[in-house]
Amino acid sequence: MSNFWKNKKILLTGADGFVGSHLAEKLLDLGAHLTIVVRATSNHGTSSYDFKNLSLKYVRKCKKIICCDISSTDIIRHIIKDNPKIIFHLAANAYVPYSFEHPLEVNEANVIGTLNILEAARQIKGIEKIVCTSSSEVYGTALTKKINEKHPLNPTSPYAASKAAADRYCFSYIQTYNLPIIIIRPFNTYGPRHTYDVIPKFIKMALNNKDITIHGSGQQSRDLTYVTDAVEAFLLVSKNKKSLKKIINFGTGKDYTINFLAKQIKKISKSKSKIVHITERKAEVQRLTCDAKLCKRLGWRHKVDIKTGLKLNIEWAKKNWI
Repeated sequence: MSNFWKNKKILLTGADGFVGSHLAEKLLDLGAHLTIVVRATSNHGTSSYDFKNLSLKYVRKCKKIICCDISSTDIIRHIIKDNPKIIFHLAANAYVPYSFEHPLEVNEANVIGTLNILEAARQIKGIEKIVCTSSSEVYGTALTKKINEKHPLNPTSPYAASKAAADRYCFSYIQTYNLPIIIIRPFNTYGPRHTYDVIPKFIKMALNNKDITIHGSGQQSRDLTYVTDAVEAFLLVSKNKKSLKKIINFGTGKDYTINFLAKQIKKISKSKSKIVHITERKAEVQRLTCDAKLCKRLGWRHKVDIKTGLKLNIEWAKKNWI
């Protein structure tokens, strides 16, 4: 794999995010010629390296850093000028509850931001691949035992709707402009540096011996992939020529209830927390289980089981959050 990535010109959006930072580190370790796109905020500008996830060691290895709002058309000229061979588009406003109160802002980041990336890509001669990150949330609650790529799209939240719209724009650019796009629909990912969603929230509560609060019955379930396995899926899918112009799920094929996660996190962390049920969350998806046959045919297998992953995540949290 390292020969393929050595000096390959790659642009990665969302490199200061959870999965994006792990993917950036892996690409740099493999010798990629990497440009990263990060959010332009008051915390960091083009000459500042105050990134929340990507360490200074890795930032210094990047060939270029673009600080820009992907929902601004400015990003188009930046990407065209960089002239990458492969684009990994991971940048998104990804916290589902945030979309309940800020649907327009989430739409700007997720839909308009993706359109800007696609517009830039179609003006780059010799672009090899554009890997666009969708989400399992586009499916809504599973209508079948496991969700394959042909499952209907039934987004239940403004976030999910924005990802479904971006997903379909990617599909339209394949059909209209014959762009070499790969649409990846990851199921839930967890691990070090993740700060929102159920697992990091439960870990924080458990380590502080606070009540672990579960929305609703806790019988809702998720298919959870550890972040190192997710990164391997991104790399494998983007490298394989059979992935071009395809939609590809990745997940473990096993789902675990929120109740199970709460109990395991409490047990592993030896917490004194109580598990408490509160009001059901809006637009809750009841079950997400991945049918990853297509991804597995490309050679991907998850290596980290749920209990090992939770243990690793908790060990990291103890060192970084306490």
